[in-house]
Amino acid sequence: MSEQAPPQDGEQIAARLADGTALLAAVRDQLALIGADLDRRFLAGEDIHTLVTERALRLDVVLDCLWTHYGLAAEPCIALLAVGGYGRGELHPHSDIDLLVLLTDESVRGLHADALEAFITCLWDTRLTIGHSVRTLAECREAAAADITIVTALMEARTLCGDDALRERLAMLTGPGQIWPSADFFRAKWDEQKARHHKFNDTEYNLEPNIKGCPGGLRDVQTVGWVAKRHFHATSTLELVARGFLSEAEYRTLMRGQDFLWRIRYGLHMLAKRAEDRLLFDYQLGLARMFGYADDERGLGVEHFMKDCFRWVLRLGVLNEMLTQLFDEAILRACEPVDPYELNQRFRVCNGCLEVAHDNVFRKSRWALIEMFTLMAQHEFIVGVRATTIRLVNKSGHLIDDELRRDAHANRLFLQLLASPWHVATQLDRMKRYGVLGRFIPEFGGIIGQTQHDLFHVYSVDSHTIRVVRNMRIFLQPQAREEFPIAAHAIKRLPRPELLYLAGLFHDIAKGRGGDHSELGAIDAAAFCNRLELSPRETGLVVWLVRNHLQMSTTAQRKDISDPEVIETFARLVSDQAHLDHLYTLTVADITATNPTLWNSWRASLLHSLYVQTKRALRRGLENPMDRGERIAETRAAALNLLHNRGADSQRVEALWAHMGQDYFLREDAADIAWHTEAILARTDSDTPVVLTKAAGSRFDPVTQIFIYTRDRDHLFAVITATMEQLGLNVHGARLYSSADHHTLDTFFVLEQDGRPVPPGGSRAAQIRRALTDQLTGTEHYLDVVQRHTPRALKYFTVPTETRLTTDPSGSHSILEVMTPDRAGLLARIGRVFFVFGIKVRNARITTLGARVEDVFFITDATHHPIEDPVLASDLQQAIRAALDRNEAAPMPPPARP
Repeated sequence: MSEQAPPQDGEQIAARLADGTALLAAVRDQLALIGADLDRRFLAGEDIHTLVTERALRLDVVLDCLWTHYGLAAEPCIALLAVGGYGRGELHPHSDIDLLVLLTDESVRGLHADALEAFITCLWDTRLTIGHSVRTLAECREAAAADITIVTALMEARTLCGDDALRERLAMLTGPGQIWPSADFFRAKWDEQKARHHKFNDTEYNLEPNIKGCPGGLRDVQTVGWVAKRHFHATSTLELVARGFLSEAEYRTLMRGQDFLWRIRYGLHMLAKRAEDRLLFDYQLGLARMFGYADDERGLGVEHFMKDCFRWVLRLGVLNEMLTQLFDEAILRACEPVDPYELNQRFRVCNGCLEVAHDNVFRKSRWALIEMFTLMAQHEFIVGVRATTIRLVNKSGHLIDDELRRDAHANRLFLQLLASPWHVATQLDRMKRYGVLGRFIPEFGGIIGQTQHDLFHVYSVDSHTIRVVRNMRIFLQPQAREEFPIAAHAIKRLPRPELLYLAGLFHDIAKGRGGDHSELGAIDAAAFCNRLELSPRETGLVVWLVRNHLQMSTTAQRKDISDPEVIETFARLVSDQAHLDHLYTLTVADITATNPTLWNSWRASLLHSLYVQTKRALRRGLENPMDRGERIAETRAAALNLLHNRGADSQRVEALWAHMGQDYFLREDAADIAWHTEAILARTDSDTPVVLTKAAGSRFDPVTQIFIYTRDRDHLFAVITATMEQLGLNVHGARLYSSADHHTLDTFFVLEQDGRPVPPGGSRAAQIRRALTDQLTGTEHYLDVVQRHTPRALKYFTVPTETRLTTDPSGSHSILEVMTPDRAGLLARIGRVFFVFGIKVRNARITTLGARVEDVFFITDATHHPIEDPVLASDLQQAIRAALDRNEAAPMPPPARP
């Protein structure tokens, strides 16, 4: 047992036993006292290393008491060892207690079976999380030889009770001279690390990062220690400094980063009341408060906390990359011949990795800090940077100052990087991780690790930005033509795609500063374009893209793009085909880099429709836009021709159409009008609703349409949306019309819960038609709002509903915007309010952004006029907010300002 272990815990247990207290109760009480003492000191800000190691030492004492109590202390052929993290002397509140009962040989097992069973049973009864094994020396060697995780755990073995000579024999039997030579061990650990990083998508940045397993997490720090121990026989990471693998500054960074993550892990265990390494939404806000992060004008306290967390794992990830490569060179490639390939006087390539020609490269030519990444983007065979060069880059960060940022050659090199053929996004990411990009573009440095505490933005701003550029590059690849046909076609028409990449780099660069990030980012982009000495036209394009990067998605998802006036307004904004191509490609790259679930067939179809209609408007000429009357006449003629070819009675068609308003022919296409008309004319009972389903077609018609023709009633929208909720359908859009003969023609665009369209022609489509027909025919009863399970993460984003009511510029209707957390029954609740207030819905756009919904309803009052009465407008919005926020968990108050 360690001589450093505090004796008072053992004395207190002994005193309790002397008083007649049962063993188990005495041990449990002492463990509770230990935990309470350490937790109190943690919250008081005591050094985390002290707390983590002291917990292990105090547990040593408790285990020694139990080992002695069961009569095992005097046995020379048996020992109790701590292995794994406990063996390292590191324990967090709910860490696993990994123990090995080590026997000299099999004969010992039977001699002490009863005592060992009683000891282990008592351990479990203490409610500690015990991981134990009982093995002989030979069994340990056999298991370790077969499993890299077992030999790793045994490397950290520490004797708690018994003769330490047993542990020494174990170390010899499982050492690199017997099994797992250091080269094999390192190779296996490196493969293990690569697989773990891949599991976490090779990124430090996830909404709920695993601080142990993510790139740059605690496991990466531990891997460094394991390799050092196996190959160099180092007893601590500090020995890597003496061996030249780490500088003293790097070692301090490594330890500070570990301590930061240790504090998070300790706090996680306290809040979760169990072992937990995932920084879940459940705990992020509590940890931010625990560590004193507060809201300010730059953002939420929890966002500042996550920013620090992401920046630390980024630093640790770079250190791990550097050390792993140094180990590779020292362990695996020590005897390989070095045949460097000279690129120029400053750089060469060795074993596929770029390295400086000499240590003074950056001092003599500071712009070489940019050149190295340009060279990598220009030569596909360069796969990385040598560790010694990574270290030199880190040491040379101070050389990237205002003078270098103004240097014309450095700026030309950066522009050449963007125009290079290979792995542009990879080099930008490498520039970021090595600390170069954030210094060369200080505004970018401000967004590194910047998060937005929601479910919409899955990645930090810097990670999202690099992904945007990566997606743009993907559009250039042949396989992109299938999923992104327009973007793949458009980007290849761009004379200088590097201007698009520049816009991608700057589109979110002003986030976290307050104000309109699009406007502020446009100012930053203009300044940087001037640094690059771009022409006024090129600068204007980049600045325009940054300023308007949200306009296309906003128009497609929140406006009625079937209205020629909306298309004309958007066409005037883009002004020409080149601007349209750039903006479309940026928009798709932006959406697909924001959230893996955000890009779906519905959004793709909306953007496709907007692109095609705008392209058509530009070809027609902005000075000669199509007016509404011309559009209506063309659509009617085309639909009538389709019906005539199918044998329809033209007089009956015209008689039916006479009751339909112009909006119907303005916003529907000819094929759908013909489909609707045929079904309506074919019915035999005028009181029976017509309910049709139309299967998804091409990728540009990807949703299931549900068309309903029935007598107009005030509560129709409420009944239909509630029925669709019960059917488990997600409504993504709706178009609703009223005819002069008091009927409605409503089209809903729906997908199943898994994001797929309803299977065509099967029982599911029949079920939907039957349920809607029954509800519209049989009752005036309003369906109860369905209650479905709310995903765990959504529960932590309950913010009050926001509404905004404005009048459309045409003066024909009002526009109601509803921003609220996503939940089951949302549309049905809104529909109930519309029913109570007599609101008519003309159109709807349903947009889900992570945990947040942004719905737009084009509405009128009961007299088909926009809502202009301020009292009605106020009451309607208040009723919607109350209906949606009712029974929702109240949001937690923000932390106090310092």
